[in-house]
Amino acid sequence: MASRLLLKNLSKRHLLCSAFASRSASTLVLAEHEGGSIKAQSLSAVVAANSISQDNSVSMLLAGSGSSLQQAAKRAATCHPSVSQVLVADSDKFEYPLAEPWAKLVQLVQQKGGYTHVIATSGSFGKNILPRAAALLDVSPVTDVVEINGAHQFVRPIYAGNALCTVRYTGSSPCMLTVRSTSFPVPPISANAKSDGAPISQVDLSTLDEDSIGKSRYIKLSSEDTERPDLGSARIVVTGGRALKSAENFKMIEKLAEKLGAAVGATRAAVDAGFVPNELQVGQTGKIVAPELYMAFGVSGAIQHLAGMKDSKVIVAVNKDADAPIFQVADYGLVGDLFEVIPELLEKLPEKK
Repeated sequence: MASRLLLKNLSKRHLLCSAFASRSASTLVLAEHEGGSIKAQSLSAVVAANSISQDNSVSMLLAGSGSSLQQAAKRAATCHPSVSQVLVADSDKFEYPLAEPWAKLVQLVQQKGGYTHVIATSGSFGKNILPRAAALLDVSPVTDVVEINGAHQFVRPIYAGNALCTVRYTGSSPCMLTVRSTSFPVPPISANAKSDGAPISQVDLSTLDEDSIGKSRYIKLSSEDTERPDLGSARIVVTGGRALKSAENFKMIEKLAEKLGAAVGATRAAVDAGFVPNELQVGQTGKIVAPELYMAFGVSGAIQHLAGMKDSKVIVAVNKDADAPIFQVADYGLVGDLFEVIPELLEKLPEKK
């Protein structure tokens, strides 16, 4: 009887401690910006932070230099009502998002702020910085999170997305996460919910340890100069595979995308063959997308590619092989020659206004 009472009291105490820990959560979001604007993926990280606790203090960390950084900070302060503070690290060391200085910055801000969680998105920016920062803080990061069920319980895909694994973080603070932006869509923010803006504070960089800064250097940025939407956040994605046979033929995909106002994607095989740059690769080792409409032409449906697009709302596949694995996940499938189907679509679709 006494042991049962003791267990009951301990259980109540554990629940109270867990509830208190959840209520007192504070999260640092590593924000990515470009041209004075906050990237949409970073807003998804803020949405993910809200899933940790109902009363979670969310701070956004921006780094860079010049007027574009200050403009991005002003937009960050009003980008989401959940943001309670914007931290700005203004220095030439952060002119480019290199991993070494950013990791040192995260370590410095964490030591001063004592956050319970640090979150970044699972893009090249977050994957480059967060593991290095976690090593400096001597913690193990939880990567590719698609669902948050509390302050320390998360769901992440394994086996190229064929299974979901629930993990509980039992390490020391902070709990560091990378989240898939497609799993945490940003809902429309009503006019009533918009705030006057979170306070903007400058990070004191006088104590920043520069011993390991400078081991890598920025060379150049290679990107396509196009008016098409960003692949990671596009509403429609048109993807081509190796069956297109050449870079010249891949232009059919680009023309179709222009008519639909869509982003262009590619399989790893198409990228490896040199048809398009690797920034357009969709899949486990490329970008993870979840558009409203995903159109796949000449895509066989390899496991690593399906891992990057199977969360799309509607999937349309065109392939000559009726047994291609892509048809197993497609909502609409057409067994046919893409060299006949695409020209017919281009002819019948109206021009984008």
